[in-house]
Amino acid sequence: MPTTLEKAQELNLDPGIYGTFAEIGAGQDTANWFFRASGSAGMVAKSISAYDMTMSDAIYGKSDRYVSRQRLRQMLDHEYSILIERLGPVRGESTTFFSFCNTVRARGYLDTGECHGWLGMRFQLRPGEPPSDIYVHVRLLDATNAEQAEALGIVGVNMIHATFRHRGHLGRFVTSLVEGLKPYRVEIDMLKFHGHGYGFFDNRLCSLALVEAGLTEAVMFRPDGEVVQAAEVLYKRPILLLRGSFDPVTRLHMQMMEQAHGVFCSGQPENEAARTIELCEMTMANLLRGKTVDHVDFIDRCDALQALGKTVLVSRYAEFHRLSAYLSRATQQPIGIVLSIGLLNELFKAKWSENLAGGLLESFGRLFKNQVTLYVYPWKNRKTGELVDANSFIPPEDSRSLYKYFLETGRVRPVPVGDEHLMQFTGRDIQEMITEGDESWKAYVPSEAHRSAMHLHG
Repeated sequence: MPTTLEKAQELNLDPGIYGTFAEIGAGQDTANWFFRASGSAGMVAKSISAYDMTMSDAIYGKSDRYVSRQRLRQMLDHEYSILIERLGPVRGESTTFFSFCNTVRARGYLDTGECHGWLGMRFQLRPGEPPSDIYVHVRLLDATNAEQAEALGIVGVNMIHATFRHRGHLGRFVTSLVEGLKPYRVEIDMLKFHGHGYGFFDNRLCSLALVEAGLTEAVMFRPDGEVVQAAEVLYKRPILLLRGSFDPVTRLHMQMMEQAHGVFCSGQPENEAARTIELCEMTMANLLRGKTVDHVDFIDRCDALQALGKTVLVSRYAEFHRLSAYLSRATQQPIGIVLSIGLLNELFKAKWSENLAGGLLESFGRLFKNQVTLYVYPWKNRKTGELVDANSFIPPEDSRSLYKYFLETGRVRPVPVGDEHLMQFTGRDIQEMITEGDESWKAYVPSEAHRSAMHLHG
């Protein structure tokens, strides 16, 4: 594996690659690698850092948020257009042009806020062709500005190198982004390809690749399939989340969310209730087929949820308390997690707290730390017909007083049952019905999800 400096030098010596660098927020940390390597004149047309906001606005135009995808796009638009305008007529027939930009919030003096940034590449696949874009969002996890600047520069060089050397192999592209860095120095939670040559490319696979590679803990897609940076979407909004495998998506899933939504919004001001975002979340464990992830299966499940107008979250969080902490990073508004009686029972099992010094108490303490409430949907015993809800649920004997406290303080809230008929079959039952050609499964799966369900089990 080449070092960061070797990657920079290799690109410097490639006569077909030439471009500009614009970096704001942590120094010219990417460009610096190319200046330190031999032959930088063969690679770098210009390098700029417009730190002053007035200067930055004068160059790129105003922006609501300076560390945002919007600002990054403004920078790419400006820098690339100047590059093509001034150098296209001179060397456009033989040169693959690019502009690399980043806008970053790195650690400042007496600063304790979250440090993150947007990195972007606008480039030509071949000389003379329209441009393509790659966007990356990175969280900087080091404690000091100097360490963050170093990590950012390495990711920047890796991104440029991967753009020209690995863009045809998604897995290799993703893993190369953090080459030269020790674990836990950065988190890369969004990667998106756009523009010429990527019209039919599914960016959801990019996001899945980031989670598979361990570069991030969670990724998000809107109902239209657009890959988004979760913190931007969830920022200061109430959140209602349903965990599940969604294999397949059932009418019961949708009913659980609908019934829970009514309870969740009942105590909120009308304007806040209207801003509530609903998420359907799958863990990576739910996507495994053996030891590997079935990508077609993944797309089918996402397609079904998105066809129903749902925003999809895919995470590595098996533990509920880790999911709670992730959501709480983005908002201080109420967070509701919708779950079944079966999953509620799971929370009391020792395996979810065996790595915590405080055991079960610490697990629940972390789970309920930031306005998090569990909304529990009833379960029906198919043999006896008994309906078990949050109030009648009986936890393990040594946790009954604790559970009673959760009910009394509103940390656990019952959700009223909807159509009891939908509780007649489990997801596994419906899978078997589809596999066996029993058409009655269609009554339990939303029509929008029929096609995906057939792909999964037909």
